[in-house]
Amino acid sequence: MTEHRTAELQFYLTTDSPCPYLPNRTERKVFTHLGGRRAGEMHDLLSLHGFRRSQNIVYKPACVGCTACQSARVVIDEFEPNARQRRILRKNADLVTQDVFPAATREQYRLFRKYLNHRHAGGGMSDMSAFDYEYMIEDTPVHTVVVEYRKRSLDADNLNPLMAVALIDVLPDGLSMVYSFFDPDAHKRSLGAFMIMDQIARAKAAGLPHLYLGYWVKNSPKMAYKAEYKPLEVLTDADRWIPLED
Repeated sequence: MTEHRTAELQFYLTTDSPCPYLPNRTERKVFTHLGGRRAGEMHDLLSLHGFRRSQNIVYKPACVGCTACQSARVVIDEFEPNARQRRILRKNADLVTQDVFPAATREQYRLFRKYLNHRHAGGGMSDMSAFDYEYMIEDTPVHTVVVEYRKRSLDADNLNPLMAVALIDVLPDGLSMVYSFFDPDAHKRSLGAFMIMDQIARAKAAGLPHLYLGYWVKNSPKMAYKAEYKPLEVLTDADRWIPLED
């Protein structure tokens, strides 16, 4: 049995900043750095306790007087797409995927910038440079893959333009969606929802029980979509994963 000693890590607290999910509130995070030969082990352990990864940092909300952010994961074997989700799968049946090594490309960055400019202008990531994007993709001490989505091409030497990208961490008990983005001109395809269902299918094919979706926040319109992927489990204050009630 492997002994996990989180005491080997040093944890830090951020200062208060405006909450991106709930009005008139502030947020604070506890975080630590991952590195060395045991980075994967520590990442796996901390993920089970609600931490998320960003580059070589893992973090978790630690807000004073608020526990609205709850880590959420889909229970793979029990997931059944609803009518809307089945329509989305049919709309995107012409897309193919390719797993690539986490190395940033110009094509990815162009799509990333287009996505931010249309969907998150003025947000916390809106001023990310190509250098920042490279760090987001490549600075990972754990098992990470990039999944590219394109329309199917009959010519293997001439790929169709990139339509969506998902940055995925591979855990012993599931997949974790670190970040995803897509072509906003293809909004009728609901590519964000499609990528989630594609990752659910990938986890199922790999025999993995969960897909981690980040944080679900009650009463936050930004996070409401996650509850559509049922059954969804959330992590309680008592460090227990329980089903999210309707």
